[in-house]
Amino acid sequence: MAELTIDELRTFLKSAMGEDETIDLSGDILDTRLTDLGFDSLAVIATTSSLEQHFGLKLPEDGISEIETPRDFLDVFNQQLSQAA
Repeated sequence: MAELTIDELRTFLKSAMGEDETIDLSGDILDTRLTDLGFDSLAVIATTSSLEQHFGLKLPEDGISEIETPRDFLDVFNQQLSQAA
């Protein structure tokens, strides 16, 4: 079964932010609000879209609105991945 890890998520988050060198995703970021990490709603949507394409799934709209931290990304995506298995 596929599973999204924090290291994979960091890669997708960095990709969504492009060349912004001020974003620091090292350390324990699991429960840090995405806005505190420098992410706006467009970056969250871009990350979500990339993850959906990568894993071949589509999140329900209410699942996306619940994402406020990296842990939320992991929980929402891993729940969808386990349901798809």
